[in-house]
Amino acid sequence: MNCEALKKELDKIDGKSYKAYKGLEGKWDFENYALSIDHVQGDPFASPSRVRVIVKQSVAKFPERVYEKKINNVATADYLTREFYSNIHRYGEKVFGSGKSGLISISKCPQEILERTAIIINKENIEARFYVGFPARGRSVLSKELEKILFNIIPSIVNNTLIYKNINSEKLLKRVELVEDQEYIRENLNNKGLVAFVANGSILPRESGISNKPLKDGKRFLSPKALEVEFNTPNRGIIKGMGIKSGITLIVGGGYHGKSTLLKALELGVYNHIENDGREFVITDLSALKVRAEDNRAITKTDISLFINNLPNGKNTIEFCTENASGSTSQAANIIEGIESGTKLFLIDEDTCATNFMLRDDLMQRLVSKEKEPITPFIEIVKPLYNQKQISTIMVVGSSGDFFDVADCVIQMDNYEIKDVTEEACSLKRGEILKRVEEGNINIDIKFNRKLKRGTIEEGFKGIKSKTIGVDTIVINKEDIDLRAVEQIVDNEQLNSIVSIMKYAENNLMNRNLAFEDMIDFILDEINIKGLLSIDKTKGGLGSLAIPRKQEIMATYNRYRNLKL
Repeated sequence: MNCEALKKELDKIDGKSYKAYKGLEGKWDFENYALSIDHVQGDPFASPSRVRVIVKQSVAKFPERVYEKKINNVATADYLTREFYSNIHRYGEKVFGSGKSGLISISKCPQEILERTAIIINKENIEARFYVGFPARGRSVLSKELEKILFNIIPSIVNNTLIYKNINSEKLLKRVELVEDQEYIRENLNNKGLVAFVANGSILPRESGISNKPLKDGKRFLSPKALEVEFNTPNRGIIKGMGIKSGITLIVGGGYHGKSTLLKALELGVYNHIENDGREFVITDLSALKVRAEDNRAITKTDISLFINNLPNGKNTIEFCTENASGSTSQAANIIEGIESGTKLFLIDEDTCATNFMLRDDLMQRLVSKEKEPITPFIEIVKPLYNQKQISTIMVVGSSGDFFDVADCVIQMDNYEIKDVTEEACSLKRGEILKRVEEGNINIDIKFNRKLKRGTIEEGFKGIKSKTIGVDTIVINKEDIDLRAVEQIVDNEQLNSIVSIMKYAENNLMNRNLAFEDMIDFILDEINIKGLLSIDKTKGGLGSLAIPRKQEIMATYNRYRNLKL
């Protein structure tokens, strides 16, 4: 149906009950695009209506260069989503009405670049999924106000966002080239024996504890010469900076000198970043996982016996279960679950760890014998973890020099300047920890064969009820999943996707007898081939999904108190 028919429908329902808007659902042809009203909200105070715009490439005319390759496609879609968001405010007009009347929204992207469903681009079409609050007076239709949105505001946004000749093509191409260079470095870390890279000139400090924007006039990063490496990137040419080699790396220094700031940048280096973020070329192994102690979390059938064994109450630590984990048991579980998720790099900050899990000094070893202590501290496991499983660790340490014994590299933060102090740290080694490691003869042989059971997400009378709150809470059937300790989630839309993945798994994969990790791999492979919308059965597809990593998906399941294995 054409847009003139839509105008007539709007005139016809003006002043009627709000439910009359339902009759507008469907696809309407405008001059340069199709407008699809996929779902109309039930009342003016409900979640806004879901709307799509579909522009044919014969009209949009985006060059294949910006969308043919996967990474370029993600970069372009991210750029256009940000432009669409900006243009909502640029071209929006005052719209009257109650509730959410006149609201227009699309994904608000953080500094990180994520694959999303807000805008999808391919060789046939470019689609934008967004939300519109259909206007009302009380609970009556205000069709003239909706006409203003559909015929004035949206056409202006579309014309200046989704038509290539009308956008800043130079800026878009620079974004695509930036992401190409970031991916080039990430893909070549392993070739240089590295797990992370921090480019010279990076600005790591943020404006504040609640801002992700770079600190104005923040000190620029400069690698020590001994650790400097270079990458010859496709677009920018040579980029130099500090390479962190595989193995065990310690970050030391006084309080407030930038240790945790560097670690935080490395945590988020698993994502590509937009220009002017300051951390565009802080690049970390894609599987890197931040772990910490996490009191009170639930643990379900996780083998923590590598760290904790021979408990006085005889509790099973091979299939350890608890509703209320301690600091040490939670950190043990977080590391074992991280290994199960395929991580090749642990990121650890001493400040957020359980002290008794991390180390036991010589005096305590003499007072409390090994036989009477059920915890094998991380300091004795970290070296075998690398030697046997090639899992590296980068750790912020401020209070114990015992870790010098097991370190391959020690870097010091001094007023946000970095120094290589490996040689000095080596001269201070006492050898006691390495002696313990040798005497312990630790063999890391963890077998993972956990499988999810049907009914992990139980379907109630009205289906599976779920919602997400911020970046740290998922609610499924009134059961909260607390993700505050899963620190590498950067966008609420990643949580939306995790919920969709959990529902997809429950409905489609529980009869395939797949191991937990294999099941998540299967879903992520499907997404990689068919796109994020392949796991979403919503009519027209949700525009509020962003890709999560395997590590965060598995971490969510592991914290779900209803998990059935």
